Amino acid sequence: MEDGGRAHTAIVGWACTTLCLVSYAAAFSQGASLSACSDMMPRHLRVQLHSSNNNYVTVHTNMSFFFPGDKVPVTVRSTRDYMGFMLQARKVSNNEIAGTFIFLPPGAKLLTCSEDGDTVTHSDKSLKRNLSFVWKAPDKPIGDIKFFISIVQSYFVYWAKIESAVVAQGEQN
Repeated sequence: MEDGGRAHTAIVGWACTTLCLVSYAAAFSQGASLSACSDMMPRHLRVQLHSSNNNYVTVHTNMSFFFPGDKVPVTVRSTRDYMGFMLQARKVSNNEIAGTFIFLPPGAKLLTCSEDGDTVTHSDKSLKRNLSFVWKAPDKPIGDIKFFISIVQSYFVYWAKIESAVVAQGEQN
């Protein structure tokens, strides 16, 4: 009976662990969690961070400057498929999240980190490659910004805070 009890306990333990891992993985298939807002790091189990200098993703805009209230197109290009992402604009001066996203591609949704719509994440785990967004600058001056994206290639492999070039705030006359 003792061996049977151990086997039963082992099976129950395995089943509980499996269910917990599956539900944990499923939770992130619909986007990043709010706990990732500050550092843009996925909260998966045992993930492997890769150097943001050695990646296959670029984030850029065709604008080198913006004015308060401007709409700025943002493009994410990749040479490989990936499943998840988190995109933010941050002030160069203090690294605070800034502005809001007003246009999203399919497979994306807004997330509220500091204010409504200031972050975009994936809404499903379909494979993604090239995405286009529109970011709206705040109506008041904020200074220069950079766009940052974290990419999750698979449940275990990701790149954090890949950055764009600086987009300077233009001078008002």
